[in-house]
Amino acid sequence: MPVLRANSSVLLVVDLQERLMPAIAEGPAVLANAARLIRAAGLLGVDVRATEQNPRGLGPTVGEIAELLPRPAQPKTSFAAGIDPGPGAVVVAGCEAHVCVQQTVLDLRERGRDVAVVADAVASRVGSNRDRALERMRDHGVDVVTTEMVVFEWLHDSEHPAFREVLDLIR
Repeated sequence: MPVLRANSSVLLVVDLQERLMPAIAEGPAVLANAARLIRAAGLLGVDVRATEQNPRGLGPTVGEIAELLPRPAQPKTSFAAGIDPGPGAVVVAGCEAHVCVQQTVLDLRERGRDVAVVADAVASRVGSNRDRALERMRDHGVDVVTTEMVVFEWLHDSEHPAFREVLDLIR
């Protein structure tokens, strides 16, 4: 997969929902990193899409994330997002890593898309499920990255006009 560039990436936020997040291992860290990614995307012109799995059952997107999204999350009932997130490499954050994130990512790979899953912005209720999902996705040609890796690749250069603002997000 090529280096992630802001002008050729889209961020896909999968199912960070009110009734799900309290059960997620390291849920607060996942939310914080997803928020960093969304804010950085906004500063750097990266399109952001989001989904909600069965919102009648799992509730809406967590308020702190929903407030940052440029458009409402798209409801779904299938585990894979089933949406075309737009052109470019797809950077994925969300829950649960071994269900909706993994099925979304494998679906995107099957369609020939370049995909990077953000390891510190995905989780499951049980850590071993997350770990195995990351291994499986990597085995299918997905880059496993971190929030800081994505942000600095999107920036590309310390002379970028938004460098200081983006840097403040990860400090």
